Amino acid sequence: MSERCSFININGKNVYFMDFSNLNSRDEIFKYIAEAKQVIRSQAPSSVYALTNIEKMHYDSEIKEAFTEFTKGNKPYIKYSAVVGIDTLQRILFNAIMKLSGRDIRVFANLDEAKFWLIDKTLS
Repeated sequence: MSERCSFININGKNVYFMDFSNLNSRDEIFKYIAEAKQVIRSQAPSSVYALTNIEKMHYDSEIKEAFTEFTKGNKPYIKYSAVVGIDTLQRILFNAIMKLSGRDIRVFANLDEAKFWLIDKTLS
């Protein structure tokens, strides 16, 4: 696991954190998607709490397609998922990915809000 994609401990619960923030290279983004895909899809069904930061990440149609496939394929393994760092343009693409993937990923203004929500979900 890399420093950008790894399990972190939040209040005693393992959360898979994916940090795509400030990535501008398509190759780097695809590399971390592949890494995260391998880890998430090796977990038990409906067991992964996921947190993703996409703040200031480069976005184009190829990246949108890669994230759509990634998000859709992860669906059986994810229990709860949160994302932070979505700007106005990314919000449009994010909404399209949610429709195409059938996922319910919650959007938060910052990492602390997302972590608080995930902690709350681990207690319910």
